[in-house]
Amino acid sequence: MVEELVGVVAAVGAGALVYVASAARVVKQYERGVVFRLGRLHGDVRRPGFNLVIPAVDRMRKVNLQIVTMPIPAQEGITRDNVTVRVDAVVYFKVVDPSAAIVNVEDYRFAVSQMAQTSLRSIIGKSELDDLLSNREKLNQGLELMIDSPAVEWGVTIDRVEIKDVSLPDTMKRSMARQAEADRERRARLINADAEYQASKKLAQAARQMADTPSALQLRLLQTVMAVAAEKNSTLVLPIPVELLRFLERGAQPAAESAGQPQGAGDEKEAETASRAQPTDRAEIEERAADLTEQRAVDLTEQAGEAMERLRRAVEQ
Repeated sequence: MVEELVGVVAAVGAGALVYVASAARVVKQYERGVVFRLGRLHGDVRRPGFNLVIPAVDRMRKVNLQIVTMPIPAQEGITRDNVTVRVDAVVYFKVVDPSAAIVNVEDYRFAVSQMAQTSLRSIIGKSELDDLLSNREKLNQGLELMIDSPAVEWGVTIDRVEIKDVSLPDTMKRSMARQAEADRERRARLINADAEYQASKKLAQAARQMADTPSALQLRLLQTVMAVAAEKNSTLVLPIPVELLRFLERGAQPAAESAGQPQGAGDEKEAETASRAQPTDRAEIEERAADLTEQRAVDLTEQAGEAMERLRRAVEQ
């Protein structure tokens, strides 16, 4: 009798263990459990931890509440300014209502994917190429609203949508490159023309200043010569400065006046005295005038040599 009782207790214990094993469900922290009893939604969503269901009566489906990263395949479309582009994006979403995600839609992942593709095509048709390339924040917000509106009924919320890449045809890329190059060339020409205009104004001011001070032109000439002489691979050919010729001319004028004064008509008394002078006196006067002219020419030559020597030293420095 005792043995039979022990056998019954053992059988009941084994059956209980089998029942608990078949009825036990473990829900992870990032999951929620939705229980269907005889095909109908039963009770609240099961929390994380150990849960029991009735075997063969209840069926539990687990729903992941983590943020899902879903890439949207590249969609080809025509923009509002008639440019063919291919755009791909990525959607971040998560389930906030597990019951609605299971009951209201057959496969919420597939539904979100299809809605994202159709919304992306719609965004491409409503936007221009410049907006797709530079104003992506606004397009991302619009795309997020378009996907989130129907997803609310599925128990899904859209966290964010990002446009990843915009692919352009090769012909459009070449056209945009030519346009950018032409725009840069236009700006370069404008900058160059403005620089020439400003330089011409400064040169005009410098010319007026040099016209008031002629020596400034000579100083500028020496500066230019020094700048060119700094390069060892250049050869300088310096003509005689005009000012030096004028200096020699001014120095030769007093000698000519002193030599020709006895023969002039300025003073009648001196002319009469010269006409009455003896031949020896006249020859002596001519000899003295020649000596004076020769001495003056020698002095001017020495001065010119010294000036050229100073100029050569300045060029060497």
